[in-house]
Amino acid sequence: MQIGIALPNQVRDVDAAVLPGWARLAEEAGFAIVGTTGRNAYPGVADTVALAVAAAVTSRVELLSHVMLTATWPAPLLAKELAGIDGVSGGRLTLGIGVGGRPDDFVAEGYGMRGRGARTERDLHTFHEVWSGQVTGDNPAVPAGTRRIPLLFGGFSPAALGRMARWGEGYVGGAVPPAYAAGTFDAARTAWSDAGRDGSPRVVALAYFALTDGERGRANVYDYYSSAGTDYAQLTSSTVATSPGAIAEAVTAFGDLGATDLVLIPATDDLDEVKRAADAAL
Repeated sequence: MQIGIALPNQVRDVDAAVLPGWARLAEEAGFAIVGTTGRNAYPGVADTVALAVAAAVTSRVELLSHVMLTATWPAPLLAKELAGIDGVSGGRLTLGIGVGGRPDDFVAEGYGMRGRGARTERDLHTFHEVWSGQVTGDNPAVPAGTRRIPLLFGGFSPAALGRMARWGEGYVGGAVPPAYAAGTFDAARTAWSDAGRDGSPRVVALAYFALTDGERGRANVYDYYSSAGTDYAQLTSSTVATSPGAIAEAVTAFGDLGATDLVLIPATDDLDEVKRAADAAL
């Protein structure tokens, strides 16, 4: 199982200046993946910006959005932006996609909650058209040689899992305890098999951690998920790993579930967290 670490781009009031150093330290520490969290209506840094930062200061790690709310964007513009990030990174971007569930994230006129699933389906066609260099005016939108960026999908509904099986290379689970994740991982594998796909999907697990200040980390995670309701915010914040042993337990538990990857999501923006997490997980 590959182990990655996310950037703290959606910690409330994150110090954006830590992101380049965080990405560099993550690569130097030996993590396989640098990830980003996607949300619009929150005082963080957009995942596209965070991915671009990581692309510019690293040379080896995979870059992964887990997940980006693509239905909140005009598809042609997002496709071009993502192609640029992937190009800067030398082809290291994997796009994790989710349709979103918080109304306040849909801030652009004409890109509301209604119809977001169908819009995502249309957007996927647009992404592939743009990345393949199809011309809608006088010029293609991207340089020659631009590749089709690999896709992963999050979500729990049958529609989301079916979209993953048709379009994707695998599934991104929620930031929930292993016992909760097991069922969604199995559902993703079933959808994959039912769609006639060979082999097994990539399955990415997510887990929050806060080793420097566990109390603050749990408070930050509760704040982030508070819009989803008290029960879910309490569930998610209660799972934050606050000791090296808890991180090691998460690695073992998700490995036992057959996850191909585990991304550790920081609950604070303290740069010391990168080395602490690496010591515990790698």
